[in-house]
Amino acid sequence: MKLQVNQVSVSLGGKQILHDVDLDVAPGEFVGLIGPNGSGKSTLLRTIYRSVRPAAGTVHLGEQDVWGMSARTAARHTAAVLQNCPTPPGLTVREVAELGRTPHHGMFDRNGHTDREIVDAALARTGMADHADRIYGSLSGGERQRVLLARALAQEPKLLVLDEPTNHLDIRARFELLELVHTVGVTTLAVLHDLDLAARSCDRLVVLDGGRVVAVGPVLEALSPAVLSEVFGVTAATERHDDGIVRVTYGARPLARAS
Repeated sequence: MKLQVNQVSVSLGGKQILHDVDLDVAPGEFVGLIGPNGSGKSTLLRTIYRSVRPAAGTVHLGEQDVWGMSARTAARHTAAVLQNCPTPPGLTVREVAELGRTPHHGMFDRNGHTDREIVDAALARTGMADHADRIYGSLSGGERQRVLLARALAQEPKLLVLDEPTNHLDIRARFELLELVHTVGVTTLAVLHDLDLAARSCDRLVVLDGGRVVAVGPVLEALSPAVLSEVFGVTAATERHDDGIVRVTYGARPLARAS
């Protein structure tokens, strides 16, 4: 399902964080949201999954305005995997994944056969089926992120938003998680700090700086040498190698503003 952000502005604590942001994500597309610290990336995500109401502008998922939906309906459409996501202590992997079915039930409903099948499929898809009875808190960082992704998939969302999903993971776990996300086939918008991971994993990139979109497009266009210098302060270039992967190459003096 298509995500469309139109002229969104957000103010927090009397300070404007986002300025007239426009953003489109096509159905099934994996778009990376990048930019320096404080550029407004996480605030934009929070606006999309209804945590922060915009002062102006609209957010549409398909034909529906997400801020015109009920909270339960919005949760059926959009699943979020966030940094430091609080999880009740002592839950098993399966119990955490089952939380993804909550938006589909009333307050006193219980999971039925169809719910169990959906949760089983989500755990299998994320490679966590064999760990279903383990305590979530006993898992490694990469395994926990897979469980949170399973919970998100159990929501059967039309849109998946990820806020730094690879934070604190080792390099293998980072590659595995983003490759997994890419195979899911759900429209995805992900905040990423690692430019190399963003370059190799995303279909397109949106670059934020100072709460404004300053570049958008395929990786080689969005991460041009000018953008890398002006926005990120580094001397670097992107190039697609023979294996099809786009990589960022930094100059001998990588700090652009030090030259």
